[in-house]
Amino acid sequence: MTSSSTLSDPFYCGCDTELVPDGLVSVDEALRRGLALVMPVGEVERIPLDRAHGRVLAESENAETPLPLFDNSAMDGYAVRLADLVGKGPWHLPVAGRLAAGDTSAAPLPPGTALHIFTGAAVPPGCNAVVMQEMTRLEGDGIWLSRRPERGSNIRRAGEDLAAGTQLLPAGRRIGPRAAALLACAGCGEVTVRRRVRVAFFSTGSELREPGARLEHGQIWNSNRYHLQGSLDLPWVDAVDMGCVPDKPEQLRETLERASHAADLVVSTGGVSVGGEDHMPAVLRAAGGSIHVRKVAMKPGKPLMIGRIGAAIYLGLPGNPVSAFVTWHVIGARIAEALAGISERTPRRIIVRAGFDRPRHPGRCEFLPACLGSYDGCGTRTADIVTSEVSHRAGLLAKADGLLMIPSETDRVQLGDMLEFLPFHDG
Repeated sequence: MTSSSTLSDPFYCGCDTELVPDGLVSVDEALRRGLALVMPVGEVERIPLDRAHGRVLAESENAETPLPLFDNSAMDGYAVRLADLVGKGPWHLPVAGRLAAGDTSAAPLPPGTALHIFTGAAVPPGCNAVVMQEMTRLEGDGIWLSRRPERGSNIRRAGEDLAAGTQLLPAGRRIGPRAAALLACAGCGEVTVRRRVRVAFFSTGSELREPGARLEHGQIWNSNRYHLQGSLDLPWVDAVDMGCVPDKPEQLRETLERASHAADLVVSTGGVSVGGEDHMPAVLRAAGGSIHVRKVAMKPGKPLMIGRIGAAIYLGLPGNPVSAFVTWHVIGARIAEALAGISERTPRRIIVRAGFDRPRHPGRCEFLPACLGSYDGCGTRTADIVTSEVSHRAGLLAKADGLLMIPSETDRVQLGDMLEFLPFHDG
């Protein structure tokens, strides 16, 4: 079965909230509460276009001039005046010269002649058609035409692409390669962008050690730090890595307070569940913070905390590596994008057909690492889950193409069911 949400929804699951277990909030509600805390960064800067890749426009960019700036030839050929083509033809016209792209001569074409013109060259005054080179026969210092061209043929008119004043890009648009090319075409050498979002992050857990370190019994390597480093390696983010903090409330509080003074968004992993060593809820309150989301009806990722401390938003992700990844991908990244003022926050989703049959327990919206398969006869791709148990297997994420979303009310996914799929866009 498919989710009741639509692809244009700003949120995710559209799950039946009546089935959400007591004490939990739906994915959609968690995201709504998180976004309600957001005030996009207000500071802006004016920077050269060649340094703006990936940055977020703070204001719309409009075309100051028409595009093209002048009438120009759409191909190699000969510029002519239709008034010179008298009678039924064929016609012979002497070639008065040549004009290439970049030539600045604006001299009118002498009457009764043609001008050898190249793609992109400005059409001289008085010419009202360009004849394709292949449609002419060169003879001596002139050309023969056997067919009368249409008025305006093979001429790109000034303003044909964009009129002066047309909006090129709206505020909130990330400047990718296509957007940068458009701005360059319009002559925008500088753009006004929002400052980068400051994100401070740290891992919690006395058992964590850095990769490469020798492990003692009961210790594990810290993978969440590197997941977040990679996820925050974005042109519009200024990330501050605050390392790993043991499960000691005073150290956690000191780190949290330092992070909140330096960042717009503070992200931690671990310590947000209900165990005896899960200190982050109490630490956040002790530091003067507030909690707006504590548990979410999603799998994996139920222990997720969203709150505020000072001027910063706080996001407490689970310590389990897959849970941390999924909750950041589904909720955390959306909050960060909202802080950056990015307008197109909803990630691209596609409809796929389940390539598997699997029972499940209703109640929580499930996000399963999955791989895309072949296309069916209707042009829809199939998707197969990497495994049925994903909560502790971080390696499965590296094999997956994205996450399959299973609505909370679904009690069984059957082969061929249509589901929504959230593709990954990294390596």
